[in-house]
Amino acid sequence: MAYLDHNATAPLRDASRLAAERAFAAGGNASSVHASGRAARGLIEDARVKVAALAGVEPSEVVFTSGATEAAALALWGAAQGAIDAGVRITRLFVSAIEHPAVLANAATVSERFAGLRLETIPATAGGVTDMDALRNALREGKGRSLIALMAANNETGVIQPVGEAAALAAEAGALLLVDAVQAAGRMAVPRADYVMLSAHKIGGPQGVGALILKNGVPFTPLITGGGQERGMRPGTENVPGIAGFGAAAEIAMRETVAPVLRDHFEAGLRAIVPNVIIFGAESSRLANTSCFALPGINAETALMALDLDGVMLSSGSACSSGKVKRSHVLAAMGVNDDVAGCALRASFGWSSTEADVKAALLSITNLQARIRSRAAA
Repeated sequence: MAYLDHNATAPLRDASRLAAERAFAAGGNASSVHASGRAARGLIEDARVKVAALAGVEPSEVVFTSGATEAAALALWGAAQGAIDAGVRITRLFVSAIEHPAVLANAATVSERFAGLRLETIPATAGGVTDMDALRNALREGKGRSLIALMAANNETGVIQPVGEAAALAAEAGALLLVDAVQAAGRMAVPRADYVMLSAHKIGGPQGVGALILKNGVPFTPLITGGGQERGMRPGTENVPGIAGFGAAAEIAMRETVAPVLRDHFEAGLRAIVPNVIIFGAESSRLANTSCFALPGINAETALMALDLDGVMLSSGSACSSGKVKRSHVLAAMGVNDDVAGCALRASFGWSSTEADVKAALLSITNLQARIRSRAAA
């Protein structure tokens, strides 16, 4: 089996599994004052320190969640309501056209729920980079406080976004900045922003746990209320095993160096097999682990099934579409036509990937190409 879908989820690291198992065995509610409760609290706080180190922030700024989707909802809702509670209403919400569906959907919901909050989309270039000139102009044209949502690196193409430039524009305009760092964590430096989203399972931690980084002093009102866990920012009994596993994965991810060797070998092999292969975002700065490409004339669903039968696991883009293969809004924003977008696949490498995985994927694509040529000649 060749697993090349780390951007969807990375295989669970042994250290994360062991950390979660120890937490399961220890038991205890982290809000209890007895020995078992204190032990659970210790596991959470130890993980908080490790996740904070990965993100380059203070432990007090880390709020554990059920994942990045919840973190997005908390950040967008919390910022909008928090600004109101502070007496400064957010009137404009900017999202890039290539954001993850978790941000796009929650941004749409928040704009509908808060009167006077207008949602505006910032376009992307053909290279998959959010257009900073468009953002700069939009910030200058409107009035009122703004919130900008911009991912650090795109989950489909791997293209790294100009978060530093966006942060400078936000500071100049007095705007707030939310960064989706889900794909960035463990692969590049996590950008600093007012709100930052993280997910454990993208770096080899357990599924169902993530974090929202809240910069000290930013507007924020909790979405839910309850027992006061996570300093009241995200109440509810903590997922101690998941959080412990997250911490273990974060500690390892900090020490790893992600090099583009496997991706580059894979893309060189693709070009040799399919000379007209299209690699999206190749002219832009990309994450070292991500390759989004199209095999012209081969439908993505057909290719995925053929690869899967050979034991090779890729994806057609975002893994948040209920198992469906559908056209990518990211490629659409880059101006890719539907015919080409319908052939798009993504290979993403990670801690468990090997050169053997690359060879297996290229062999499967070679065989697929040969079968298609044979049928065409028959």
